[in-house]
Amino acid sequence: MLTRYLEAEGFAVFGVSEGQSALARFESMKPDLVVLDVAMPKVDGLEVLRRIRSQSTVHVIMLTAKAEEVDRVLGLTLGADDYVTKPFSPRELVARIRAVLRREREPVEEDEALRFTELIVDPVSREVTVDGRSAELTTLEFDLLLALASHPGRVFTRQRLLERVWGWDHYGRERVVDVHIANIRRALHDDAVSPRFIATVRGVGYKFIGVAADS
Repeated sequence: MLTRYLEAEGFAVFGVSEGQSALARFESMKPDLVVLDVAMPKVDGLEVLRRIRSQSTVHVIMLTAKAEEVDRVLGLTLGADDYVTKPFSPRELVARIRAVLRREREPVEEDEALRFTELIVDPVSREVTVDGRSAELTTLEFDLLLALASHPGRVFTRQRLLERVWGWDHYGRERVVDVHIANIRRALHDDAVSPRFIATVRGVGYKFIGVAADS
């Protein structure tokens, strides 16, 4: 049903019904975005996501019938960009897909690398270096870090980050931001209690506190 709907919206869609085939099709087709159901036979969606993330930063939107927050958080922690809980409107899914793909076509705001004493964020190559070593971030995690690092000291509410990075109305889904911030901190070896880069502003959101390299 989703394949037919997305094709009607102008997407080229390759649908599979179980996890092992999903992995094989992913490796052969190299898609721009993956819509991944958690409940799949042979290899479930979370394991498929884990294997995809071991080799690619492609956008992934999870579909799940599970309402418990722990299941949604697990998918985000493994690297999903977003999740949609069943039942859902196909129009909502299309809107989220378009928002994600639109970010890929939009020019970056900065064309020079952002350099801090222990961190380099390069918006052109989309590479992040921390303590002289490359840090692996998903596409969305990079966009989130870039939004914060482009404005050191500025406090962003979770809702503002949702609007700026996701490009879609995620009202009431601030937990998505928290999980992705945790993923970024893990990749940067940043401590939430004594942060070097991203500080939590209690009750509000987050701000970037890295020290500029030339200061």
